[in-house]
Amino acid sequence: MMALVASLGFWIAAWGANIWLANSRWRSTGLVRLTVPLLFGVTLLVLWEGIVRGLEVSQVILPAPSLVAQTFAASLDILWTDFVQTVVKGAFRGFLIGAAAAFLCAIAIDRSGFLTRGLLPIGNFFAALPIVGVAPIMVNWFGFDWQSKAAVVVVMVFFPILVNTVQGLKATDSMQRDLMRTYAASYAQTLFKLRLPAAMPFVFNGLKIATTLALIGAIVAEYFGSPTRGMGFRISTAVGSLSIDLVWAEIAVAAMVGTSAYGLIAWIERRVTFWHPSHRK
Repeated sequence: MMALVASLGFWIAAWGANIWLANSRWRSTGLVRLTVPLLFGVTLLVLWEGIVRGLEVSQVILPAPSLVAQTFAASLDILWTDFVQTVVKGAFRGFLIGAAAAFLCAIAIDRSGFLTRGLLPIGNFFAALPIVGVAPIMVNWFGFDWQSKAAVVVVMVFFPILVNTVQGLKATDSMQRDLMRTYAASYAQTLFKLRLPAAMPFVFNGLKIATTLALIGAIVAEYFGSPTRGMGFRISTAVGSLSIDLVWAEIAVAAMVGTSAYGLIAWIERRVTFWHPSHRK
């Protein structure tokens, strides 16, 4: 019970510190903007630890963060093998293939009115397919290794990137397009010098959505068949053996990978679309 009381006290103190930092005159500095979410995350972990220890919650139901950290440190070789199998081979390759295919299809749709009326409805159909139905089909088609997981990721990321890119290519107004025509610019020149730069905020919005979908798709697809490695495989087997601490360690890896991927895309976006009003100070 003392652990619970101490964690609650820490939570209240940290909450007050966060409020003070958020309202201070330094709130717009980079250090404070980083400190506030970091302190909030630490307080959540401390409160979690205090609740588990103070109320004597079974480790099978909810392991303490300290136990998860110990399992994480003791299972680095397993976690690394699963990371390579799921993220590098499955999610990353599927993301690249799906993004490239969606980008090329978006340009084709923009170029052809027939494809606009014919391909977009098909894209809507594929976007509505449940992953639990697509994954076993892809496993039957491409086998149990990373190829089937990459295929599931392609299906999941294709439509968000396609829709956002098509919408972005329509972002320019008629006056800008008329100006390019007065310069006798070709379709390719108009595309690369006007329409694609204007579409970049939409494209990156689709890419940020797709980063999380790619990781989810690769992990879920491993539930329907995979070699004896991978994050989805490890979570499934660890739950069956009641190794919940290992499950949380895998979840921590997935969270770090997803956050890092999203942050990387956002960092690239700020440098590519520095001219956009949303990035102006």
